[in-house]
Amino acid sequence: MKLQRSGFVAGIALTASIALTACGSDNVPTGGGSTSAAPGSCVSGSLTAQGSTAQKNAMDEWIKAYQTQCADSKVDYQGTGSGAGIEAFIAGTADFAGSDSALKEEEQPQADAKCVGGKALNLPMVIGPIAVVYNVDGADGLQFSSATLAKIFAGKITKWNDPAIAAENAGAKLPDANIETVHRADESGTSDNFTKFLSKTAEADWTYGNAKAWQAPGGTAVSKSDGIATKVKSTANTISYIEMSFAENQSLQTAKIKNGAGEYVELSAESAGKTFENAEIKGKDGDLALSLDYATKTPGAYPIVLVTYEIACSKGSAKAKEVQAFLKYTSSTEGQKELSELGYAPLPESLRAKVAESVATIA
Repeated sequence: MKLQRSGFVAGIALTASIALTACGSDNVPTGGGSTSAAPGSCVSGSLTAQGSTAQKNAMDEWIKAYQTQCADSKVDYQGTGSGAGIEAFIAGTADFAGSDSALKEEEQPQADAKCVGGKALNLPMVIGPIAVVYNVDGADGLQFSSATLAKIFAGKITKWNDPAIAAENAGAKLPDANIETVHRADESGTSDNFTKFLSKTAEADWTYGNAKAWQAPGGTAVSKSDGIATKVKSTANTISYIEMSFAENQSLQTAKIKNGAGEYVELSAESAGKTFENAEIKGKDGDLALSLDYATKTPGAYPIVLVTYEIACSKGSAKAKEVQAFLKYTSSTEGQKELSELGYAPLPESLRAKVAESVATIA
């Protein structure tokens, strides 16, 4: 399918100005769709879901608010990792799944098979900036290019005072200490997006491609996002990657990252949002899978980002009404506002409206 851009849109609730390109008539129409979890839109019943740990904090807040307003509705979401969530959806043990990456080509037909008369939709729900976090005593405000990061995580740079790191951090107090890289042990969309950034922007130094499962040798493997945060917090001379919300919760040091314009940019919801100026919707017929430009040259853009998707059936789910009711809330203006204080960036209004329209067609 040839993608056609139909204009840019702006508006992210925190302060970010995001423009998002659309795919012409292949996508659901823009428009309203904001639906709160008022009693009239509640559906009694229970949902079981799992997957992305990146969105776990958002899900916890959403579930709390939704169940407060809809006392007869129950949602159980477990942060088992994106890979496990998709496997559970395909196996029929999850009513919907959370994933930090859209379904891969080989996963789509397996997921579609669980949607009688329909297909599995990729519904972006949360913008989750990925922080590069580190624990080096006295070395505040470090910054890295993608080439240096690639060499560190590939094991080519092994000392904190390596000339390549020193060259990008003039005046920094860098110890003569071994670098301990930390990566996800479980399959993770965060790993997929982080390695996608490396493979797209530092191809000469990162030869391991991108995947939910970590491919590079060496380093320390730790399960789940909270496990990564705890490891870095408690262990000197470590470096890892983690969602901004977890970095903020643990008060971890976050690095500035060099973007395609040559700027070292500090992580924030606003700077991460700017990366979406070149995002394209590549899905069709209600599917809203996005394509991101990790080499963005947009001034002030922080380039390492992910979008958390909910994977849900367009038709054929035995829990279609319950899934639709809950996702109507998460994709509503009210639901998205809940993200502002949790280290996430709400969806830009144009995309939020498209997600709400797609959710409204679930049957």
